[in-house]
Amino acid sequence: MSRIVLPDFPWDSLAAVKARAREHPGGVVDLSIGTPVDPVPASIRDALASVSDIPGYPTTHGIPALRAAAIAALGRRHGIEGIEPDAVLPTIGSKELVAWLPRLLGFGPGDLVVIPELAYPTYEVGALLAGASILRADGLTALGPQRPAMIWINSPSNPTGRVLGVEHLRKVVEWARERDVVVVSDECYLALGWESEPLSILHPSVHGGRTDGLLAVHSLSKSANLASYRAGFVTGDPKLVAELLEVRKQAGMIVPRPVQEAMVAALTDDEALTAQRERYLRRRLILRKALQDNGFEISHSEAGLYLWATRGEEAFTTVEWLAERGILVAPGTFYGPTGSHHVRVALTGTDERIEAAAERLAG
Repeated sequence: MSRIVLPDFPWDSLAAVKARAREHPGGVVDLSIGTPVDPVPASIRDALASVSDIPGYPTTHGIPALRAAAIAALGRRHGIEGIEPDAVLPTIGSKELVAWLPRLLGFGPGDLVVIPELAYPTYEVGALLAGASILRADGLTALGPQRPAMIWINSPSNPTGRVLGVEHLRKVVEWARERDVVVVSDECYLALGWESEPLSILHPSVHGGRTDGLLAVHSLSKSANLASYRAGFVTGDPKLVAELLEVRKQAGMIVPRPVQEAMVAALTDDEALTAQRERYLRRRLILRKALQDNGFEISHSEAGLYLWATRGEEAFTTVEWLAERGILVAPGTFYGPTGSHHVRVALTGTDERIEAAAERLAG
């Protein structure tokens, strides 16, 4: 078996500019990674602690209360209907699932995985781990006569914040069904719509009452500040979820029991979600204005946790310009060749750090 060759971890290449940003008298404003900075809600922490004394192994499929809470939250928050309890499967965060999903579904050499032209780097890594081939494409016409095994879509997009409309989503679903292709929708930012309301691939207006061939990936890292808990889930086609469950049982890919309890609380607490949305909205408005007032153009960015910004120059030139002002961002090249003139600016700074970034841009 040949050795799997993976790309370098992108953020390692920011070491030098990060060191430069840290030299700023006011310290670094790190907006390069979408990692939460706000407190975990008390209701979630209490739930985590409430089952910390359970010594036995947790179930791979998750406790019934978790699956019920996920179904209820998807209905209340996103208008998703008809999901059965067996079709919900907790995951150890969403990145783990993204990285292993092609392989868990049995895809490998000779199979084609389609990812967005600008994409979360782990989509590519997941295909490589399975030994599959990759095609970057945003439109179905780019596929020509090829029949992929799997198509990734991501709305709202990381990094661009672009939202795919119902017609686009419906067209992808119909095309894939005609060819027996699995469609996986990364919906980790679904609750963060600002100028546009994102739709799940599991919304009735998209799938027409059928979930066959469809999977949706959800995370509580952004909406509930649970990145450190590694809390996510996948849902959709019951047959595909059953396949994933059987493999994950064998591999021991189990969400810890206290984390499952915390997920129930997070999926139930709509007030905490609203409060977090309001924090991100405030920060977004401040950063967006500061960037636009100081020579940046904002592309897409109608939803999600990032601003996709450009000064009309090479991405790393912009990264260095911002680092001189103590602000660290990610170059668009991390996400694909067409990101060569953009940077991704995360909203994940405290209110004080976001204000500091705005002042530095104005100065």
